[in-house]
Amino acid sequence: MTDTPARQHRPVTALARSLPPWSLVTAGALAGGLLGGTYGLARTPAYTATSYVVAVPTPKSDTATALGFAQAYGRVATQLAVLGDAQVWAGVPVRTLQDSVRTATSPDAPMVAVTATSSRPDLAADMANAVSRALTRHAADAEQSTHVELQQFARAVRPTEPSSASATVTGLVGASAGGLLGGLALLVRPRRADGGGPPAAVPGPAVAADAHGQL
Repeated sequence: MTDTPARQHRPVTALARSLPPWSLVTAGALAGGLLGGTYGLARTPAYTATSYVVAVPTPKSDTATALGFAQAYGRVATQLAVLGDAQVWAGVPVRTLQDSVRTATSPDAPMVAVTATSSRPDLAADMANAVSRALTRHAADAEQSTHVELQQFARAVRPTEPSSASATVTGLVGASAGGLLGGLALLVRPRRADGGGPPAAVPGPAVAADAHGQL
């Protein structure tokens, strides 16, 4: 009963030892490339569009003030107060805007980049422009106290190519990962014995005792 698992393991071990060293790496790369390429083909492509707004100081403020408010507006852009107005122009729920819109600012320029991602290229541009429009309106309401005006610098245009990785890229990434796993498997696989003959038999306790008595 206890001998069965060992007997079943021997053909697998023998097969692993008989494979050439490069076969595991090749098999892993082929399997990884196939899986990665299939994933790239099956996945829905994502499109990204970006609009830009710039903070302009009024005569009662300066460039440093505009830069500071640009950083603040970059954080405010994804808040509910702004997205609640943007959903009307974008035609999507606030939840969709929260999941799809991101902002970025620069420490050197008083500019805010509003980026939206969607499976539809036209919707990605509409969401980015809607958030930028809502943000400029909120900035206009507070202009008397901030002395900074937020103006649209560049509208988001409909992207022509997806921003997500293509099937070729995902296939190459999968092949690289598969080859790496194959190389790791090559390092831990059972190695061939140096000698070609059977291992030397070790005498049992009884045989060893008899031999000691005869001596």
